[in-house]
Parts: sequence; structure tokens; C-alpha cells
Amino acid sequence: MEYYFVDPAEFIRMRDAGELLEWAEYSGHLYGTPRAPVLDRVAAGRDVLLDIEVLGAVQVKTSFPQALTVFLAPPSLEELERRLRNRGDTSPEDIERRLTIARWQLEVAEERFDHIVVNDSVEAAVERILRILNVPSTKAD
Repeated sequence: MEYYFVDPAEFIRMRDAGELLEWAEYSGHLYGTPRAPVLDRVAAGRDVLLDIEVLGAVQVKTSFPQALTVFLAPPSLEELERRLRNRGDTSPEDIERRLTIARWQLEVAEERFDHIVVNDSVEAAVERILRILNVPSTKAD
């Protein structure tokens, strides 16, 4: 995974120039995927996996209807809250904000994503995603 950091003015310039495949603002920060490297890989016949926010995924699906979208969901909002609290690095205000966002994301995912995978355990979620992608299992037989 590669990250490139630019200042907000450059990000907005890139967005306005159409240089981003997708972009979103999340938790007060701007995130986006540069268009050219993705299109270069697709043109070379390579698959591209993006770990992006819901609005970005909707933008990608709109531009590339053939894209396969998978939403990774918590088992429940109660479990998501428990996980956030147990991390110990998230304020009560941020937890409430994240839960509000998660409710909205789950609604959008049901309408706009090809698959929803519940992250009840990392191993089980990985296995479900591998099946969706038709990739051999990581489990030894």
C-alpha cells in the first residue's frame, strides 16, 4: 500500500483537474486515489484493490460499473462501539460520530455494494472475500 501526501490546496487542484479516480472527506481529512496509476494497471490487465471510504467506492462504481465492490461490515453497531471503546484511543465524541457515520454507511452499502462481508473474525472475513474474488483459500487442507 502506498500513500502520497499533498497539502489541501494541491488535493483540491488534483480533484478539480480530474486527476483523482475517487475522493472523499472523512473525519476532517481529504482522501483520494490518483487516477493515472490505477488506469495504467487496469490497462496492463492487472487487478487493482482499493481500500477506500464508501463515497469513494460509489464514485468508482459509477465510473467503472464493472468494478467489484465489497463492504466490510461490523457484526453489529453494538460490537463496533465495543471495539472502538476497547481501542482506548477514541474519545466518546468520536465514537458517537463514528457510529452515526457507520449507520449511514451500512444503509449505502446495502443499496450500492456488490457484496457485504461481516467482519465477525478476521480469518472468516478474509476467507469470504477470497471466495468472492475466486482466490484460493489461505487455509491448509
